[in-house]
Amino acid sequence: MSIEIKVPPLPESVADATVVNWRKKAGESVARDENLVDLETDKVVLEVPAPASGILREIRVANGATVTAGTVLAILEEGVSAPVTSPQSGASQPDQSRPSPKAGPLPPPEPTREAPPRPAKSPPMAPAARRLIDEHGLDPGTIEGHGREGRISKGDVLAHLGQGPETVPLSRPAAAGASSRIRRVPMTRIRARIAERLRESNLNAVMLTSFNEVDLSRVIEMRATLREPFEKTHGVKLGFMSFFVKASVLALKRFPVINASIEGSDLVYHDFWDIGIAVSSKRGLVVPVVRDADQLGFAGIETRIAQFAEKARSGGLELADLEGGTFTITNGGVFGSLVSTPIINPPQSAILGMHKIQDRPVAIAGEVVIRPMMYLALTYDHRLVDGQEAVQFLVAVKEALENPDRLLLDL
Repeated sequence: MSIEIKVPPLPESVADATVVNWRKKAGESVARDENLVDLETDKVVLEVPAPASGILREIRVANGATVTAGTVLAILEEGVSAPVTSPQSGASQPDQSRPSPKAGPLPPPEPTREAPPRPAKSPPMAPAARRLIDEHGLDPGTIEGHGREGRISKGDVLAHLGQGPETVPLSRPAAAGASSRIRRVPMTRIRARIAERLRESNLNAVMLTSFNEVDLSRVIEMRATLREPFEKTHGVKLGFMSFFVKASVLALKRFPVINASIEGSDLVYHDFWDIGIAVSSKRGLVVPVVRDADQLGFAGIETRIAQFAEKARSGGLELADLEGGTFTITNGGVFGSLVSTPIINPPQSAILGMHKIQDRPVAIAGEVVIRPMMYLALTYDHRLVDGQEAVQFLVAVKEALENPDRLLLDL
């Protein structure tokens, strides 16, 4: 029975997808649930599994094509397997009913030929990485993958190109008297979507950033004291992000406009707290959402974040992980950023920026002491958030982090 392999339903926020990598060729056998093709959307890469075992009879959409939900990608013939060609296929077989001719002297045996070596199995790779490898004619075996189980990412391929002879030379004008080397690669759909959303945020929101600083001495002491028993009890490390999520939720409850958004001429308040955590992956910036963060303890928040981090590294984030969100936290401090002005993730009204923890001299009770300090930045949409509310929100976050015991009691 012939089965049409179609593009699966796409979420409302995703209009179409791009065919980036066929895992099987026409005429090959496939097993049920085996991945046939990778589709790249604006947010994630979707896999299209085989609904049954059989033969992939026909591929109707080539790599690089743009498709929508319900588009027929291929035809699968269920319940059959690819024919196995025997070594004697196509050669006439001797008729066993006829007497064999009189045997003569045997010819000298031909020298034994060694079988050609089998090609090495290609390492696992992301669809965007495979596309770059095909475009540049690279050998995947020469590229070091840094993903899970040696998975090759687009970043690994770009790093390889930057070191190898594939860089395309481009001569400068003669007057310059020098030459430079450039590389031109197509922008992925995800990178293009990130660029589009950032431009949309700059065009549609009136963004302003307020700053404050927080003394993290108490948080660091608590982590040092409780880190080991926390990990033994909950099976996850106690990081900084859970403190910032809890502090943010506490402040959002006090200043609900920070958790609101604009829809047309309406101001929409959200009586739930779904916190987006900006994660930098090799495929670009993604913002998975910790849903109902107000109902989670420190262990629940850290577990969710750890799961998202693993998914981001392996390319396993799903659309459901990224949709929604009422407020976002981004941590440039992990890369060494001392201070920055983050950009709002639309349609949200604000984003909190964490930065590098740095020992600095501060005045406390009339004395100068050294404390682990962090600059906080809140970028907000001034159309609906006033400066007073933004500053008070930052102060509430600061106070919660400088008195982390109160977070446990929602004080």
